[in-house]
Amino acid sequence: MAINADVLKSIVSITQFNKGQASKIFDRVRTERQLVVLKNNTPTAVILSTEEFERMCGIEENYQSLLLEQESIANHDKLSTILSRQSSLLASPMLISKKKKMSKSNEL
Repeated sequence: MAINADVLKSIVSITQFNKGQASKIFDRVRTERQLVVLKNNTPTAVILSTEEFERMCGIEENYQSLLLEQESIANHDKLSTILSRQSSLLASPMLISKKKKMSKSNEL
């Protein structure tokens, strides 16, 4: 598996925090969108810049809006299908003749 050079640059060891270098790390996150924190050579956390966090939140909001819109369209399509079927049933010649017979019998 090839490791992207950007990912390698964004790796930060938890040891750096323990050595009092947190300020330098937070300075880095201003220029880099994200940093991956390693503990015992295992990715443990990700530090995001506020801009990256806001960007990701915006993407999530847009995705949720898209899902709601798709659901709304699907519901509209279902309703249109139901109404179309009902209209065609109401307009069928057999049903119209039954309605006429019923209205004549009601008149008597």
